[in-house]
Amino acid sequence: MAHTHSSATEHALENQALGALQIRVAVICGLIQMCDGYDVGSIGWSVPSLTHAWSVAPSAFALAFLWSNIGVMVGALLAGPIGDRIGRKPLLMMSLALFGIASLASAFSPSLGFLAGTRFFTGAGIAGGFAGTVALTGDYTPQRLRAMMIMLTFTGAPLGGFVGGLVVSALLAQGFGWPIIYVIGGVFPLVLMAISAIWLPESPRLLATRTTLAPHHHALLRRLDITHSPDAAHAIDIAQGNPIAMLFGAGYALQTTLVWIIFFCSLLNLFLFVFWLPEVLHLIGMTPAQAVFATSLYPLGGIFAVCYLGWAIDHFGARRSLAVHYAVGIVFILLISLVAMPYLATLAVVLLAGVTVLGSQTGLNGACGKLYPARMRTSGYGFATGVGRLGGIAAAPLGGYLLAKGLPPTYVFLSATAFAAMAAVATAFLALPGRRALRATVAEAAVS
Repeated sequence: MAHTHSSATEHALENQALGALQIRVAVICGLIQMCDGYDVGSIGWSVPSLTHAWSVAPSAFALAFLWSNIGVMVGALLAGPIGDRIGRKPLLMMSLALFGIASLASAFSPSLGFLAGTRFFTGAGIAGGFAGTVALTGDYTPQRLRAMMIMLTFTGAPLGGFVGGLVVSALLAQGFGWPIIYVIGGVFPLVLMAISAIWLPESPRLLATRTTLAPHHHALLRRLDITHSPDAAHAIDIAQGNPIAMLFGAGYALQTTLVWIIFFCSLLNLFLFVFWLPEVLHLIGMTPAQAVFATSLYPLGGIFAVCYLGWAIDHFGARRSLAVHYAVGIVFILLISLVAMPYLATLAVVLLAGVTVLGSQTGLNGACGKLYPARMRTSGYGFATGVGRLGGIAAAPLGGYLLAKGLPPTYVFLSATAFAAMAAVATAFLALPGRRALRATVAEAAVS
């Protein structure tokens, strides 16, 4: 059984009311997540235009896709220890700065190699962003609503992909060149950096253990009914050990292994669609603007999933809710892969694929935030994302290889059915550990 902490601070945080402060944190974290959704889509949106501008074969862009995911993997592995020890807010500020500057640099890419390099740094930046938002949202959410609130912030990612896709589609149709995609992707996170500096608070757990605090930090802790007690840090659930040892010790080894398998399969499928769907649709007859618009419905489907999946995970558990979701997604993957459909039918199936494939990943993000206690929440999610991005890395050459083989373009997605099935099976064995311990801890703190 996983070790948990019992203290008045933990009791206050696990049972805090949902008010203006908590909503503000969730909204800003959701806006940061929009950067992720936009970044994930941006490279795919630019490929149909860049194949003509640079006279490069579509399969060659696997290089840029590959380095983008390597950057995310590196950033995710570094984000956990930084966020759990130095602070969630510094992690987010550094991540937004790196992402914004690298995205602006992408707009001036003279070659595919340069674009691949800038994509590495945008990936590293955005990885810290979504790891930090999971941890900070979890710190400002009561335990009973944690999965739902984290999932709500993650609607920012598909919303960024959907709104970004619509904007980019309209701009391309108006004659703007591909650099506009990366200019927008660079300006938005830099604006968010300024917003976060002013209105985003630090984790109350970390503040409660610091020796000296500014007056506004004392006011924040009082607002949460937390006493500033740095001498009692041992009673607060903060990181104090090796992150790998924590993830594979104290009853978390099996769950961590299963989560890593699910993340790998889930992100491989997600990025196979995000990277290659615009070009596949272009190859079967759509214009670049039409392909980008159709692809924008994929993240929109992920937003719809949040309307019910977070509630289902909080009430019925991740195992049943996500296993069914991954399994149903196989149906829509097969339709895209094997059935020739008119334009409107294709739009509908892409939307439903987003509901199930992308929606399942969003649900997995929420479950992961609930799976791990606060002391290793950033590390747990960061390492899971880092391992999962190996799947995203595999999606780049896999799609390029299948396209280069001369198969019908939509056959690129047939391989996704096997990974969706593996994710469903692994999720069926997943259970949230420590729930009984957590309830016991809360009850103990309530009477102490």
